[in-house]
Amino acid sequence: MSSNSHDMADPNPWEEIELTGRFSEEMALLCMNQDYSDVTFVVDGAKLPAHRVILAARSEYFRAMLYGGMSESSQSEIVLKVPLEAFRALLRYIYSGQMSLAQMREEDVLDTLGLANQYGFSELETAISSYLRQVLSLDNVCAVLDAARLYAFENLMSVCHTFLERNTNEILKHESFKSLSEESLIGLLQRDSFSAPEVSIFLAVREWCAANPDSNIDLVVSHVRLPLMEIKQLLTVVRPSNIIDSDRLLDAIEKKITSKSLPYRGALWPEENVASLKFDSRTIQGELRSSLLDGDTDSYDMERGYTRHTISESNDQGIVVELGSISIINHIKILLWDKDVRSYCYYIEVSVNQQYWERVIDHREYNCRSWQYLYFPARAVRYIRLVGTHNTVNKVFHVVSLEAMYTANVPPLHNGIVAPVNNVATLEMSAIVVDGVSRTRNVLLNGDVTNYDWDYGFTCHQLVSGMILVQLGQPYYIGSLRLLLWDLDDRNYCFFIETSTNRKNWELVVDKRGEPVRSWQHFTFPPRPVVFIKIVGTYNTNNEIFHCVHFECPSQKPAYLRALKEGEITNPQQSSSTQTSQADMSPEAASPSADAAQRRI
Repeated sequence: MSSNSHDMADPNPWEEIELTGRFSEEMALLCMNQDYSDVTFVVDGAKLPAHRVILAARSEYFRAMLYGGMSESSQSEIVLKVPLEAFRALLRYIYSGQMSLAQMREEDVLDTLGLANQYGFSELETAISSYLRQVLSLDNVCAVLDAARLYAFENLMSVCHTFLERNTNEILKHESFKSLSEESLIGLLQRDSFSAPEVSIFLAVREWCAANPDSNIDLVVSHVRLPLMEIKQLLTVVRPSNIIDSDRLLDAIEKKITSKSLPYRGALWPEENVASLKFDSRTIQGELRSSLLDGDTDSYDMERGYTRHTISESNDQGIVVELGSISIINHIKILLWDKDVRSYCYYIEVSVNQQYWERVIDHREYNCRSWQYLYFPARAVRYIRLVGTHNTVNKVFHVVSLEAMYTANVPPLHNGIVAPVNNVATLEMSAIVVDGVSRTRNVLLNGDVTNYDWDYGFTCHQLVSGMILVQLGQPYYIGSLRLLLWDLDDRNYCFFIETSTNRKNWELVVDKRGEPVRSWQHFTFPPRPVVFIKIVGTYNTNNEIFHCVHFECPSQKPAYLRALKEGEITNPQQSSSTQTSQADMSPEAASPSADAAQRRI
């Protein structure tokens, strides 16, 4: 009976004992306690007893100080020139592993962050940085930025910069702005995304200079972008301040009058579409303007759901989007009307004031369709002009949707054309099969390399008279491709492959007309812009039909991708021109089931 009672009271008497909380509490009782103390820190006149072995166990810094042969290792009292409250908080953390940041003054939190950095408590550094990110406000962000810069906490600096850029007008008027360090202020003024009327920035800098007379004022004010101000503001606001010399003021006026490219600032909203109603953007030129920015990329047909303009030889038409404010962007995504197989040519220009336009995308020589993923060097933009120059069906340019944003995920580019790593010959990336016979349209591009047989899962053409033609959604810089030839028996094929950007001028990239091959084929060639890929079979050992199960570009052959990733191949030209290996082969080929089936394909 007693045994049963014991089992009920403690059903698992042999489990591991977990008393970490109690241990922490008892260790904390030793913090700044004279009992068993063998060293005393003198901080700002206060004497704080401690225990060498505990400090050494918790910190390599203290281990070196107290046991490493330094002069402090033989001293019973050690004088430290550090903030008192912050050091007390650090001692409590060393003994207990706990720290109540919310109960501390903000200046003490910042001082503790510095001590954690100095004494090598990296986990504490991370925890305090995370806390500061959560409590940022106009009152403390300048102090936090200075601390982050002092201790080289890049992530915390980035969070502070983002906060300041979201609240630029407010921080410029806030009293704490005057307390920014010179280094932090210059770093802020250098950022294109620190965006506000330049006269407001100048006035705030003028106040900062008055509050910090011992600073390098010439250096600080040199980062104010004077040409962005109105001439009246330069004469009535900047000139009377006496912190800008006359020559610099005249240079600013001259640059404002003559330069086509000024160092504009703009709002930065990473990964957010600023060409949207949320950001007060609107379409100001083009027919049926309301459709372009409504976010609907599904409900469109022959009559509705797109914005358009007439294509003319003078290119005096176009679609113009005005963003809600000047914004920094490096990525534009558009959806060209794609309910049939038509293609378009176009270019895109951007501007801040509609006086000077800069062309960032030029696809006048490339046939493009459906979704367009476009990238260019980041810049400040207020207006986006999209001009269609060609439509393979008629003289109208149709766009269903336009998005604009800043993204950190920029793919490799070659002269402004995406050089993809992943396969872009997919339905998701707007590729289509223009020519070729199959039971299911675009089966060549659906990624299925296992479900094919004698009747299904391949694209084919008649030898001599036909071809397989693939169109990519937009021009890509391509230097490799791979295809799977139908391989359910032992037949071999001969073929060649050409590429083009416009279906007029073709370049031969693969020539297998004299070398019968089978199954998986991987090819590399000197990279070039590619929109169209033409695969032409010239021989089949069994019949007069050429069959292809799968196509991709660039090649996704695993060994090839590994070599690229590991740097064994720096560009496609350095790999062999043609490779077919056992690793590339499909699963064991099926035996022909009947002569009739063999003749059928």
